[in-house]
Amino acid sequence: MTSNGATSTRRRHATIRDVAAAAGVSIGTVSKALNGRGSLRPETRERVIRAAERLEFRPNDLVRSLIRGRTYTVGLITTDYFGRFNMPVIAGIEDALGAAEILIFVRNVQDDPERERRVIGSLLAKQVDGIIVMGRRAELRPPIDVGRSSTPVVYAFARVSDPRALCLVPDDEHGGFLAADHLLQLGRRRLAYVTGPADREAVQLRRDGFLRALAAHGVPGEDAPILYGQWSERWGIEAVGRVLEEAPDVDGIVCGSDLIARGVLIGLQERGRQVPGEIAVVGFDNWQVLAEQARPPLTTVDMNLHDLGREAARRLLAKLEGANDGGVIRLPCTLVVRESSGARELSAVPTGKSYVEAD
Repeated sequence: MTSNGATSTRRRHATIRDVAAAAGVSIGTVSKALNGRGSLRPETRERVIRAAERLEFRPNDLVRSLIRGRTYTVGLITTDYFGRFNMPVIAGIEDALGAAEILIFVRNVQDDPERERRVIGSLLAKQVDGIIVMGRRAELRPPIDVGRSSTPVVYAFARVSDPRALCLVPDDEHGGFLAADHLLQLGRRRLAYVTGPADREAVQLRRDGFLRALAAHGVPGEDAPILYGQWSERWGIEAVGRVLEEAPDVDGIVCGSDLIARGVLIGLQERGRQVPGEIAVVGFDNWQVLAEQARPPLTTVDMNLHDLGREAARRLLAKLEGANDGGVIRLPCTLVVRESSGARELSAVPTGKSYVEAD
């Protein structure tokens, strides 16, 4: 009874028996029609689907899992859930898997191998359909061990040495090319490159792209100062003095990150140099809050990490349907043009297509 004395009625959810009765078919026929199995006449399948929609029938998830041999769950292993690179990747994964009505178990292993081992064991015990492994950056890491399980694995913003593994990472080399090519197309010819630690793969690839752009425009690469340091604003400020000492006539600086680029902007301002009038500046990352608030707003390379996450999820779904592709897939970056490069119009410059590395 309710508080006003009226009898409370609760609507009963429709069952598969109700659908069968409404459509005038057997329970087995309903199951085949709703799960796309069996050889049914089109009009029979349509009659069942219409009856299910009219009754607002929702198949039981457990029953659906048993029928298809799947749990409709995926494990997502990350080393830094709140990292500014990881968050857009995770958002892309969640968008794609959410649209497929798949539940995600997110586990942060915090760069702890033992914790990661326990997490993998827990996910396998839950019989997840697949696992996506994320890195803090797109560097080489050990592959995870799923034992005798056939659970498919995809690496997103991470790379392993196993050629059979499927790894999705940004195309850093082409991103470096985009940044330098943009300045060269604007007529800048005396470029410098200020970046992070020399031993990082992303640093090396972006540098290679920078040099490839110079070569494509007939500018000698040996004349371009390349300075390695830390991923910090302080390093960007310090590097400006070294660049101006080595190349007083520099008219463009490509930076390996937006944080370094902000330091470069500050360093140039402290030395009375006009940006972009005298020296144009391009960053890398499209850290939006930083790039848009820079003075002037920063032209930068976007790694499109949300798209990378969506593609990683899509590739995992394909594996669940039988795909068996592997290798390192490098996905396109985009150049986001703002005022610091001196371009007349603000725009986003696409890069082209992704590609799979050759063995």
